[in-house]
Amino acid sequence: MTPDYIVQMNHISKHFGGVTALDDVKLNVVRGEIHALIGENGAGKSTLIKILAGAYPKDEGTIIIDGQEVTAATPRTMIDMGVSVIYQEFMLAPDLTVAENIFIDNMNESGPFINWKELKKRAKEQLEKIGFGHIDPGKKVGELSVAYQQIVEICKCLAKNSKVLVFDEPTAVLTHSETEKLLELIRKLKEDGVTILYISHRLEELFAISDRITVLKDGKYVDTVDTSSITKEELVTMMVGRKIEQLFPERHAEIGEEILRVENLSTADLVENVSFSLRKGEVLGFSGLVGSGRTETMRAIFGADRKTSGKVWLFGEEVNIKNPKQAIELGIGFLPEDRKTQGLLLKQSIRINTTLVSRQGNGFINHRKEQQEVRSLLAQIATKYGSTEDNANSLSGGNQQKVSLAKWLAIDTKLIILDEPTRGVDVGAKTEIYRIINELAERGVGVIMISSEMPEIIGTCDRVIVMREGRITGEVTKENLTENNLIKLAMGV
Repeated sequence: MTPDYIVQMNHISKHFGGVTALDDVKLNVVRGEIHALIGENGAGKSTLIKILAGAYPKDEGTIIIDGQEVTAATPRTMIDMGVSVIYQEFMLAPDLTVAENIFIDNMNESGPFINWKELKKRAKEQLEKIGFGHIDPGKKVGELSVAYQQIVEICKCLAKNSKVLVFDEPTAVLTHSETEKLLELIRKLKEDGVTILYISHRLEELFAISDRITVLKDGKYVDTVDTSSITKEELVTMMVGRKIEQLFPERHAEIGEEILRVENLSTADLVENVSFSLRKGEVLGFSGLVGSGRTETMRAIFGADRKTSGKVWLFGEEVNIKNPKQAIELGIGFLPEDRKTQGLLLKQSIRINTTLVSRQGNGFINHRKEQQEVRSLLAQIATKYGSTEDNANSLSGGNQQKVSLAKWLAIDTKLIILDEPTRGVDVGAKTEIYRIINELAERGVGVIMISSEMPEIIGTCDRVIVMREGRITGEVTKENLTENNLIKLAMGV
């Protein structure tokens, strides 16, 4: 029996200048299924989805939606054909209300004037359909949590009678409980007849929710498999083209003298009486729910935010760090959570981004020598790029993260703070980042790692501090590192 495909993309190729992003790729999605699309950063997932959404024109191949071939795809034609994409960066107007965002293309069903009462009623009905009727349709979207903004984005798509919903890394910024709610909602959408195309680097989600998985590698189609017929290990091997025997490489660092001591640190926003220490060669984890104050604590130490009270010692000497420049001069590095707005200058070259911290800002720059140093540094961390003069926004997410990290490897960092270092990064790139963390520790660098992924915290850290609502709720040593212990402290149990 021939499968009932709602999406057929065959022999799709796409080139950007001399770079081949997609080479003879296919993606066939059965009506009513949850179909996962997976591959390393740079595998071509985003390019394929943008072609499906009409944002990029294909160079070769055919697209058939619900039996009808698409000859000239544009975002409008694809929406009209029932295909909607929910990107990581939501397409919402923060200063408009929930109702206005949901029906932004169709605010007045009849006549020239908007019936605001009717608009809110229609929005409420959409929200209730998917079990979120408690969200106020009159509230500004910018005032909602990220999870609720995502619900508004879903409702906006459903209001357009979308038959195919594409989710691009939908849980990247959600807490564990929010992720569970979203996965339940996606299952409900499937029951209601919506076809789901789901992109994620989190393998546990794919195995929990998908019916079939398509794997891409280096812009080429690898295979499509039934989720029930494959193991995580086999899937990883298909993605990266080699076996990853151990996701978390062994570390042989010697933990030495105290590097950092923080006592009773508080800020005006969230952080209250935080005290901890970090030793040479140690990887210290910070765990907790989103909004627990982990990032705010580190920003205060780095001088990005002002502390209202508390003391900081570095190598036994008290320091009063007032700005990031001062922190960098003292040998502290910070890889921020949001690489796109805080970690990189996206419209500047890879070379400039890599040397951003190591440049002194005066004297003659030997560009040839600088390019050689950049190439050497990026090769050490297996970064994939075209030219060092290409802009940082030309890179995949995982390679952007590597460049963001490379600028700290270019200087003599004594202490580095890594805030969600593998968010939105594929399995192969994660292993590379864990290897870099190990090498830093073995060189005697003190590493602080904030992560919302508990397997990552357990697999990489020597000791973990757990925060909740701006305070430390506990500390867990290596021998007691379990998800159960971390969850209890994070939930205040």
